[in-house]
Amino acid sequence: MDRSRLVQLLARERATFAARHPGSARAYQRAGSLFGRVPMTWMNMAAGGFPLYLARAAGARVTDVDGLEYADFSLGDTAAMAGHSPAPVLRAVQRRAAELGGLSVMMPTEEAAEAGAELARRFGAARWSFALTATDANRWAIRLARALSGRGKILFHSYCYHGTVDESLIVTSPDGPRPRAGNVGAPVDVRETSRVAEYNDLDGLERELAHGDVAAVLMEPALTNIGIVLPEPGYLAGVRELTRRYGTLLINDETHTFCAGPGGATQAWGLAPDLVTVGKAIGGGIPAAAYGLSAELADRLLSRSDLDLVDMGGVGGTLAGNPLSVTAVRATLREVLRDEVFDTMTTLSARFADGVTSVIERHGLPWSVTRLGARAEYRFTAPAPRTGTEAAAASDPELDDYLHTYLANRGILLTPFHNMALMCPVTSVEDVDRHTEVFGAAVGELLGA
Repeated sequence: MDRSRLVQLLARERATFAARHPGSARAYQRAGSLFGRVPMTWMNMAAGGFPLYLARAAGARVTDVDGLEYADFSLGDTAAMAGHSPAPVLRAVQRRAAELGGLSVMMPTEEAAEAGAELARRFGAARWSFALTATDANRWAIRLARALSGRGKILFHSYCYHGTVDESLIVTSPDGPRPRAGNVGAPVDVRETSRVAEYNDLDGLERELAHGDVAAVLMEPALTNIGIVLPEPGYLAGVRELTRRYGTLLINDETHTFCAGPGGATQAWGLAPDLVTVGKAIGGGIPAAAYGLSAELADRLLSRSDLDLVDMGGVGGTLAGNPLSVTAVRATLREVLRDEVFDTMTTLSARFADGVTSVIERHGLPWSVTRLGARAEYRFTAPAPRTGTEAAAASDPELDDYLHTYLANRGILLTPFHNMALMCPVTSVEDVDRHTEVFGAAVGELLGA
């Protein structure tokens, strides 16, 4: 690849982006009251130089404040996997807010048990509790695992992502485990709380578990937020066997891997974790998350007189399980992300991946495409990475920015962190094919073809 040509094309696309989005540029400049000028600092990961500002969204499309419409394949980085503002969820939350009221009360609703039963049907864990974010669900699952095991450390995969869980920000290196670069204000050195192994490395996992101090392995069944990294044959079965052998609990974080099917990778791949966490998508756009555990583990915890699970035990929050979020979870799972829609979403994801693959092969590029259910992603390396460290090493921010800006200038949005595309129940074949067309044009210009 001619890097100087890449620099020139990126500059051209950013100039076009700035010219097409004066309203977003003005909004960004006026937002001085915000830390980093955005509601969340990660929104500054904007390929065009500033973020696009939302005017409205519906289904699989969004419109910015300049009136430009986009086919949205980012879908809130999974939070809108049900599509933007799905009608059944809107009806349910409007009824809760306008007719029934009680958006924040210290009382349960019957819908919570219905939502819990649906989560149990899909993911297998028998007992559920609610949170507002997957980060909190993971934090609480970790605390339960420590209470159950009497051990202090948690094992993670290098370059995993479990929200802002302090313990998870650890990676491997030639010199041994180290804190992940950029970790903000770590309360302690992460090596005091955590162990780390590479994904797809059973020998490395066993070496860490053999210390006998790991309460739980917290993992995504497939890595997603460093780019999709799929399990090699036998890997997940090996993880389960090793955790049982060393008396370590296994927690599956299905927040992103929910795209693998109605019960995430846990159901799709026949996995048997001790605990499950899930967030984002289950609320249909309303903040919601949950964690589930087996009936046996739940009974063990509830029988412990030394654990304060009611007041200050650290496994709850006043707004967790609020009636609005629970209503949204029930409606999303029962009326929108129904079992049968995953077949449609997965078929579209395969079409997306096939289209990208055709462009890569036509130009003879050393790139690859990885797909996980309704999600697909292209990487600038081949074969596809098999570990988180390999995935991190394959990143090319400048090339990412070029492709993302080029696509945005032509009405297509990808997840800003990497080249991930997610399908929702109302994603269209036309939008998928349009992406293939524009992606092909971007690559053709880059290579001078």
